[in-house]
Parts: sequence; C-alpha cells; structure tokens
Amino acid sequence: MGAITNALRTVLDGIYAILGNYGWSIVIFTILIKAVLLPFDFKSRKGMRKMQRIQPEINALQKKYANDKQKLQQKQAELMKREKYNPMAGCLPMLLTLPVLYAMFGAMRVIANEQTVRHVFEYLSGSKPTFDSWLWVRNIWMPDSPFATMVPDINSLRMIGFDVWQRVFETLKPEQVELILQNIGAQVADFGGALSFVSADALNASLPHILTTLNTMPEYVSMLQPIPGWANLSFVLFTVTLYENFNGFLILPALAGATQVLATKLNPAADPSAASNAASGNKGGSANFMKYFFPMFSVFICLTSNAGFALYWVVTNIVASASSVMITRYYDAKDAKELANKGDVSV
Repeated sequence: MGAITNALRTVLDGIYAILGNYGWSIVIFTILIKAVLLPFDFKSRKGMRKMQRIQPEINALQKKYANDKQKLQQKQAELMKREKYNPMAGCLPMLLTLPVLYAMFGAMRVIANEQTVRHVFEYLSGSKPTFDSWLWVRNIWMPDSPFATMVPDINSLRMIGFDVWQRVFETLKPEQVELILQNIGAQVADFGGALSFVSADALNASLPHILTTLNTMPEYVSMLQPIPGWANLSFVLFTVTLYENFNGFLILPALAGATQVLATKLNPAADPSAASNAASGNKGGSANFMKYFFPMFSVFICLTSNAGFALYWVVTNIVASASSVMITRYYDAKDAKELANKGDVSV
C-alpha cells in the first residue's frame, strides 16, 4: 500500500504544481482516477444487467431445488457458466476502488501532517502561516466543521511521527531555524539550544520545548479561541466547542452522505452486498442495512478526516453517479438496437 500511496502523492503534487491549490488539485485528481477505472465500471454494469436477465431462471432453480442445496449450487453454476456470467464482476470496481481510497487517505494524511508541521515552524519563527483554502473551507488539511479550528491542537501534534518533523525541518532556511531556536530559548529555561528529529527519542526530547513555546505564540493561541459561551458543549456521547476561527460549515460531510446515497441508488455495484443478494435472491435485512450504513459511515469518516479527503470522497461519488447514468443509457440504447435488429430479422 505504501507504493500506491507514494505514487498517488506524486501525481497529486504534480497537479498542485500546476494549479497552486490543493482543493482543486484533488478535484482534478479524482476525476482522472475515475476516468482510469471507467472501463471496469462498464464491465461491472454489463455483468449486473446480465444477472438481472437470468434472475428469473435462478429463482426457478431455487424453488425447484429448495430441499437440495448441493444440486441447487450445481445447477446455478451450470447456468452461470452457460451465460458466461461471473458473480464477482459486479464487485470488481469496488475491489479496485477500495485500495485507491485507502491509499488516497494515506497520501492526504502525509501531506496534511507535513503542512501542519510547516505551519508550526512558521508560528515558532514569529510569522503567520498561509493556509491552503478551498471555497468555504479555510484550511483544506483540517476538517470542514465549525467544531474544528484552522490549526490543530497540541494533542494532535503529538500524533505526528518524527520522520515528518525531520523531513520538514530539513527544508527550513537557516535564518528561520535561528529564529525558531531563539524563540524556544526565550521560553524554555532548560533548552539546550538544538532541535533533533533523527529518531523517536529525539522527537520526544524536542517536542515538549516546541509545544511549550507554541502555546506562547499570540498568532497560534488566537486561532484556538472558542466563541464566548460555546466552549465544551456537552451532548449524550460527546463534547464539542464552537471556535471563532472555525474551519468550515459541515458542508462536505453532509454532501458525502447525500452523494453516497445517490451513488448507491444509481449504481447497484456501489453496494458491496448487491452481487451476493442478487445471486441468492435475498432482498431483506443485509441489503437494507448496507444502504443506510454506508451513507452514515461516509458522514462520520469525512467529519473526522481533513477536508481534502472529504472533498475526494464527495467528488468520487458525484463522478460515479454521473458515469452510472451514462453507462445505463449506453446499455439501454444498445439493448434497444439489438432488439430492433432481431425484430427486423424475424420479419
């Protein structure tokens, strides 16, 4: 998965080098990925339509051999072999998309961590960072939510690996490093005058000095101020805070859920239970559960992830819905033409 993540990161950075905005780069990147996978979508829909045509025969076999499961499986296998139908065909796009989805999540997490560390060093040097914005989202590397600020809190910074800190620190200019060391030395009495990120132990030794100093930088502290009277609002299962410098309006998480419903409705292959339910004739519990679970899961993952990943998820669903309509119209026209040709021959 690391190789895929690195490859996707390289492509995304290449697009960013042209556009200069990560938000629009993600949109273009997502469209390119879906275009590459489009032939597999056509193959999947072809298989799903064939399944719909042979479904009456499968239902008849299920009724005829209801008391002989082994015979039923044999007859179903013979039917599918004769019709050249592969039950896995409907799942193929998802099997290809999921690794890309996970790798894309990893690539954007790497970029988000690097940008976050870069912002920290800019604050420590006494300057105000320039964030990657997109439309209503002020920082594409933080969640699209009024319950999230444009900058991460101290606990989030502790989760970033030493390799990221080291990679970004090595890109800093000497004069910027000097300012950072001066500011840390002015706030930390026992500071030894050097920062090191060559190992996890070195990070553990340096990070407390960084975080202590960061909490004294006015520009950073101001970004974490809640709206008066709206701090630590308690609900049944969680506590939230509304911030003055909030990062978004929850639009992308909401769109993620809505577009997931649309994508699943327009494309049965988008539902991982579709192929197995079609083959078994099951139209009950599990299928209905999946229809509700995936939209809710989409909202949750996009609410807790950075806005860049949420944008990728939303655009993926929109492009999938549009391509599904196009593929359906293509095969409808093709079937109508074949039916008309058969009518001409019979005449």
